[in-house]
Amino acid sequence: MKNFLIIFMAVFFFQGNCTAQKAKRTKFKALVLYENGGHHLAFSQAAKPWLNKLAIDSSFTIDYIENTQKINEAFLKQYQVFIQLDYPPYTWSEESMKAFEKYMSSGKGGWIGLHHATLLGEFDGYPMWKWFSDFMGGIKFENYIATFANAKVNVEDKLHPVMKGIPTDFLINKEEWYTYNKSPRENVHILASVDENTYQPDSKIKMGDHPVVWTNDHFKSRNVYIFMGHAPELFENEAYTTLLRNSIFWAANKK
Repeated sequence: MKNFLIIFMAVFFFQGNCTAQKAKRTKFKALVLYENGGHHLAFSQAAKPWLNKLAIDSSFTIDYIENTQKINEAFLKQYQVFIQLDYPPYTWSEESMKAFEKYMSSGKGGWIGLHHATLLGEFDGYPMWKWFSDFMGGIKFENYIATFANAKVNVEDKLHPVMKGIPTDFLINKEEWYTYNKSPRENVHILASVDENTYQPDSKIKMGDHPVVWTNDHFKSRNVYIFMGHAPELFENEAYTTLLRNSIFWAANKK
């Protein structure tokens, strides 16, 4: 009888442990491409602990890379979501560019791009990545507010899952507010725009219709671009962190 009880208890604890392990099983795997230097370093340093906590709390895993050397078709197949954290659309190899283009056309993984992802043009001796420009709505970087400005962001599509739990408008402090050669509105689905009349301090660097959050519905893979992403203080802004969290789960097809 004693041996039977020992066996019974062992089986009970084994099954319980298996159940617990299943409950903790990873929901998805994320890749984060980030800049480990330059004037966006402080943002990256603030983003990593925030992302790590979100991953632990929500049972997903993150791999971090500092450049695109590892990116190829096989590498990207591991990930359900790709976060381009303040990393520009140049210095990519031909192989990494083609792999990303295929990833976005396959519908098998999602993408979130922040801030520096729309630094589109001829920089540091690299030509503009035409495909990425089209992906971002056919835009080219034109100017930015180097001295920074606070401004109000207006939500345009309140029903989109990315905007769940976010106020109709919210304040963003200390941002560079890129301008482009044109608004991407005709080619993408706008989720939010900045009200340039609320710039504090005011700036002459304006573009009129100024979207700052959008998704390109012409691709099978879910994608969200969020312009705001310079100051580390953004991770103290509840509207911003809600937007980023929503975007990650939506892009990973978990929302």
